[in-house]
Amino acid sequence: MNVKSLFLCASATLALTAGAALADGPAVIYDLGGKFDKSFNESSFNGATAWANETGNSFAEVELSSDAQRSQAIRNFAEAGYNPIVMAGFSNATPLAEVAPDYPDTKFVIIDGVVDAPNVRSILFAEEQGSFLVGMLAALKSETGTVSFVGGMDIPLIRNFACGYAQGAKAANPSVNVISNMVGTTPAAWADSPKATELAMAQIGQGSDVIYAAAGGAGLGALQTAADSEIYGIGVDSNQNYLHPGHMLTSMLKRVDNAVYESFMSGADIETGLVVMDLASGGVGFAQDEYNADLLTPEMLAAVEAASARIISGEIAVHNYNSDETCPVLSF
Repeated sequence: MNVKSLFLCASATLALTAGAALADGPAVIYDLGGKFDKSFNESSFNGATAWANETGNSFAEVELSSDAQRSQAIRNFAEAGYNPIVMAGFSNATPLAEVAPDYPDTKFVIIDGVVDAPNVRSILFAEEQGSFLVGMLAALKSETGTVSFVGGMDIPLIRNFACGYAQGAKAANPSVNVISNMVGTTPAAWADSPKATELAMAQIGQGSDVIYAAAGGAGLGALQTAADSEIYGIGVDSNQNYLHPGHMLTSMLKRVDNAVYESFMSGADIETGLVVMDLASGGVGFAQDEYNADLLTPEMLAAVEAASARIISGEIAVHNYNSDETCPVLSF
């Protein structure tokens, strides 16, 4: 049985890029929502593709369609000899913790999750820091004094985005009103674009003129609603400014692409343990390009750049919801 048929038997779709992947090469497992979600998964794909283009080598990849496939996908890649195996999404933490001990010579990388094992590298992001910066931009751009947040699945990770966003908005304008809503409480939330659209419309009805969407594929519905309503949207993870030129204020960059690229570059020699990618390391930030150049004034950019420097120096402490599950500037 070849590797491709092995994965098809696991009810997952295996694709190889740049030809047949080497058995000792790297592999990436995308989270639910598809690799072309224009957000988290697509950023993972872009990092893997950048590595392939630069090195001329190939990688294996798999798109999951259900949570039940996670353990088998990890195990199948390990059995086939891929190394390292990179997976995007906190939901992979439990299956990886079960599978990793069975393959001590294989290196695993989990993004947005933590697994304490000698052969696992856990990569987290300071999403609250990047969200603080786009929250400042939202408050500085708002004409109504109300901005909002549409999150995907209601989990501490996404609440961390919301908390940082609210803190940044209030740092720029203490009187700003911040509305926050979550699409749902199960993984299905990441693909529920109609619900995200409904939430965005309700927020606009409450006066929001800037909507930050951190909801995976579902967030595209909120961004479309913002554009259709002639207000501003803020993208997440990858640079989504191009989606609605003139109506995308910015995107909070979470450099998942860099995490995947660097993991592939390190190969089987990758160092294990916990790594946090923050503003100082270039792990998070906000997007500036030709699509939003006319929307960000020099004064707005100066304010955010000053705040960024103060965050990096420690002068501004951005609250991390994950640390204690509290948000001093926002009620959920």
